[in-house]
Amino acid sequence: MTETRGCSSESYWHDTAPAFAGGTQGPVEGHYDVAVIGAGFTGLAAARQLAKAGVKVVVLEAERVGWGASGRNGGHLNNGLAHSFLSAKSALGVERAVALYKTFDDSIDTIEAIIAEEGIDCNFRRAGKLKLASKPQHFDAIARNFEAVHREVDPDTALLTVSDLKSEVGSPFHGAMLSKKSAMMHMGRYVAGLATAAARHGAVIFESAAVTAHRQGNGRHSLMTARGTVTADHVLVATGAYTPSLFNYFRRRIVSVGSFLIATRPLTDAEIAATMPGNRTCVTSMNIGNYFRLSPDKRLIFGGRARFSATSDQRSDARSGDILRASLAEIFPQLAGVEIDYCWGGLVDMTKDRYPRAGYVDGVWYAMGYSGHGAQLSTHLGMIMADAILGKADRNPIKGLDWPAVPGHFGKPWFLPLVGLYYKTLDRFQ
Repeated sequence: MTETRGCSSESYWHDTAPAFAGGTQGPVEGHYDVAVIGAGFTGLAAARQLAKAGVKVVVLEAERVGWGASGRNGGHLNNGLAHSFLSAKSALGVERAVALYKTFDDSIDTIEAIIAEEGIDCNFRRAGKLKLASKPQHFDAIARNFEAVHREVDPDTALLTVSDLKSEVGSPFHGAMLSKKSAMMHMGRYVAGLATAAARHGAVIFESAAVTAHRQGNGRHSLMTARGTVTADHVLVATGAYTPSLFNYFRRRIVSVGSFLIATRPLTDAEIAATMPGNRTCVTSMNIGNYFRLSPDKRLIFGGRARFSATSDQRSDARSGDILRASLAEIFPQLAGVEIDYCWGGLVDMTKDRYPRAGYVDGVWYAMGYSGHGAQLSTHLGMIMADAILGKADRNPIKGLDWPAVPGHFGKPWFLPLVGLYYKTLDRFQ
């Protein structure tokens, strides 16, 4: 087996997109109506929305635009929920489950509209998503969920048999649910374009400006960075899995979990015909499953929770890349020897129940906890929170959803290996 050692540890999305060139130079200073912490999809979408409304807004980014989850994901824009719709109805009630499902639909529409309005070249395409049954018994569960989804909330879905899948994926899965509204895009080009649009509308964006202290008093926030200090009337925390420790409320409720990806060399047309002829986004049904799609330049981008880790560094990414390499060969043995050009990782902001959270607490606004489904939801939810700050009609689909702290969690999730063992055991027997 060819190992992933020697492949680039940079995210494919970062390496193949133009760098954002609109960051503000000089000291971080001044007073703003709104300060946004984090220049990913959530923060940039909120900043763009606020700036378009004439609000004086600043974005403070610890690294560079799109450095975190927005530039390290699998490139999917999948509608539907992280859970089955049936379990969402049970946990949230029918009304909220339907509203949240439709929010994911709206999110992809929002991204498509922004791309058109701002002229962002990012290979957006309505590809459709396949939820693939890894075991025969998984197809039964997928079929039950499909019946409820198709009847109650999303008729743009279909149930595919093993025979149907022959023209979709060159691997022996046991059927699938097709969600036709789902899409894909080049994440690096989109986040750079979104930042450029936000700056063009008047947002001030400071990169390399990690917030190191936050004080509130007299109706005003003070945010300190190594480059200087700004004050603001409102603050939106949009940092997800990379939330700094000074925002302890969120740190106790977000579990940062490593997610890892590899990207092959560009595949030949014959290799694509043998592996991904349907050219959709794909997700397997295992608890510790995989997700994959073709890139604009015909690479297979293949990801998953290769290791239950709270870190993502070059050594960790390389070890996880080897695990993903083995999974790739298992699913697509015809690609067992293919060269791997990229191997990278990032952190996912998981909540205990895997539902996102957004609202207002301890004097700050927030949107996070996307639990692996942020690429599609974050732009839309960032705009919803911007509208809330502006005092517009409240469209937050998860307002008021209880968000207890994770027991025993105070920053570093020591329990992740135990969680991984639990899900591996479930996958073995279910």
